[in-house]
Amino acid sequence: MLSQGYHCPLMCGIVGYVGPDQALPILLEGLRRLEYRGYDSAGVAVLDGRLNVMKRAGKLSELEGAIREAGEIPGQTGMGHTRWATHGVPNDLNAHPHLDCSGRIAVIHNGIIENFQALRDELLKAGHTIISDTDTECVAHLIEDLYEGSLVDAVRGTVARLTGAYALVVTTSGEPGVIVGAKVSSPLVVGLGQGENMLASDIPALLQKTKTVVPISEGQIVEVRADAVRITDLEGREVQADPIEITWDLTAAEKAGYEDFMLKEIHEQPTAIRDTLRGRFDERGRLGMDDLSMREDQIADVTKVFVVACGTAFHAGLVAKYAIEHWVRLPVEIEIASEFRYRDPVLDFNTLTLGISQSGETIDTLEAVRHARHQQSHVIAITNTVGSSLAREADGAFYTHAGPERGVAATKTFLTQMVALNLLALYLAQVRGTMFPVDVAGRVHLMQELPGQVERALGLDDQVKGLAERYGGAQNVLFIGRHTGYPAALEGALKLKEISYIHAEGYPAGELKHGPIALIEQGTPVVAIATECHVYPKVLSNIQEVKARGAEVIAVATEGDEEIGRLADHVLFVPKTHELWSPVLVSVPLQLFAYHIAKLRGCDVDQPRNLAKSVTVE
Repeated sequence: MLSQGYHCPLMCGIVGYVGPDQALPILLEGLRRLEYRGYDSAGVAVLDGRLNVMKRAGKLSELEGAIREAGEIPGQTGMGHTRWATHGVPNDLNAHPHLDCSGRIAVIHNGIIENFQALRDELLKAGHTIISDTDTECVAHLIEDLYEGSLVDAVRGTVARLTGAYALVVTTSGEPGVIVGAKVSSPLVVGLGQGENMLASDIPALLQKTKTVVPISEGQIVEVRADAVRITDLEGREVQADPIEITWDLTAAEKAGYEDFMLKEIHEQPTAIRDTLRGRFDERGRLGMDDLSMREDQIADVTKVFVVACGTAFHAGLVAKYAIEHWVRLPVEIEIASEFRYRDPVLDFNTLTLGISQSGETIDTLEAVRHARHQQSHVIAITNTVGSSLAREADGAFYTHAGPERGVAATKTFLTQMVALNLLALYLAQVRGTMFPVDVAGRVHLMQELPGQVERALGLDDQVKGLAERYGGAQNVLFIGRHTGYPAALEGALKLKEISYIHAEGYPAGELKHGPIALIEQGTPVVAIATECHVYPKVLSNIQEVKARGAEVIAVATEGDEEIGRLADHVLFVPKTHELWSPVLVSVPLQLFAYHIAKLRGCDVDQPRNLAKSVTVE
C-alpha cells in the first residue's frame, strides 16, 4: 500500500528507538523533526544497564546544550519527547520523560489524562512520591504498581485505569531492548527497519531510518524490539500489522531554500492543488470517488449535510456550505466541532456529516464525528493524513494530498481543503442529478486552472511586502467580505493574529453597521475581499462605509476591475475564477500579508506562541 501524504501532526512529539546503533543521536534527530509539534520543553531517556534521563525546559537546543555539557548518554534503546504544556508550567521538572519512584520506569505522553487528579490522590495516599505537576507522572507510578516482569502487561493494566485522549510510550531498565506504546485517540506510528525499529507520533521522525511504517490504531498496544514488533488490543489479542510505504522523504519536510517552512508551504500551494485534483475525474470531466465508500443510492437519500471542523478547517467548511447548497440544493449546517455534540444535533441515517481536519487527529473533530456515527449519520473525512484516526472513524475519506505541512499556521492544507470540498460538492451534484453532466464537467475543467492562477497570485509578494511595511505597526486590523469573501476574511484575520499577534477580526461586511463599525477610526486598516461575485455592489457600499469613517482600505479584487481603485487605498488583483473558488486565490495574498508583517515584527512564523500544529486535547 502506498501513501502520498501520510502526515500525522499532534500536540507533542514522541520518538523511540531500539536497535544496534547508539540511540541518542537518532532520538535527537527525530525530535528535531518534531519540535514544531511541541516546543515548551524536551527530554530523552536512554537505557544502558540503567535508565539515564536528561530533560530541559525551552526548545530542543536547550536539551542539546545540557547533553553536550554533561557528556553523551550511551545506549541502544531510548525514547525522546518534545512537549506542549497542558498540565504544569513548562519547566525542567514538568518536562518528559517522567519516572516512577524506583527510577526504573520512564514514561512519555501526548494528550491528557482526564482522571489524573483522582489517580494522583490515590498514589500519594499509597505512599508514592510525585514531584511534578503533570498528569503524565501518575502513569509511571501506576505502571510501577503493576509491573511484575512484563512491561506490556503493566501498560495494558494501566491503560484500563486511565480516562482521556492520549498516546503513551514506556521503557524500563527491567527489560532492556524493548519500548511499549499505547494509543488512545492520539497518534502513534511504528517504523519498521532492518534489525532496528522505531516508534513515533509523526512519520518525519522515522524517515531517517525507514519508509515502511505501521499506524497504530485506536485502542492498540505495541511492543517494539530490534528484531520484532508485536501489536495487541487492550485485551491482549494479537493484531496483524498493516504496513504503509511512504513515498516522500526527509527533503520534502525541509525548507528547500526558503527562509521558513511557512513561506515554503505557501509557495507549494500550486503543486498541492494539482495533487489534490489528480485522479479525481476522467477526460470527460466525470468525477469518480470510490474512496468515499457511499453508494449512489445512499447519496441520493441524503436530506441534510452537517460540517464539523475547527479553526482554519472551519473556514474551509464555510466554503463547502456555499458550494453544497448552491450545486446540490441540500441544506447544510456547519458547526465548530467542539460545540457540535453538546447541542444535541438531530442526525439520522439520511444525514451526511463531513469532518474536516488536516491532521485527522483533531480531538474535537474526532469526537464530533463519533457522535454523528453514533446517531447513524454517514461520515466522510476530509483530511491530509492517510490512515489517521479521522479517516478510520469515517465511512470514507477524501485525501487532500498536500504533503507534509511543517508550519503551525495552515496554508497549503487550507487551500487543498477548499478544492477538495468543492470537488465533493460537484460529485454530490453529479450523483443526485442537480447539475447537468456537461455543467459538472465544465466546472471540473475550470478548476484545473486554479494551480496556475495561484502561481500568479504568488506574484503579488513584493506588493504585499510593501503593504506589510506600511501596516506592520497597526494594533487592530479588520477583514470584511460577503458570501465566500466572508470565510476568506475570517481566515485572513486568523492568519494575521496567530503569527503576528496583532488583534485582527473577520466580519461579514454587512454586519459592520450592527456594531463593528464602532472600531473604525482614522487610519484603521481594513482588508476588504472585493472579488467579482453576485454581491460585489454590496461590498463596494461597505467599503464606502468604512472609508467615510477614516479607514485605510486594502482591497483584494479581480483582475480587470476598474472601479475598485476609485474606492480603495490599495488593491491586490487576483485572477478571475468562479466566485465559489475565489477564496482559494484570495487567501494567497492574505497569507503573504500575515507572513511579512510577522517577520517584520520579529515573530517566529513556524512556531507561533501558545499554538501547536494539531489540537489533540479538549
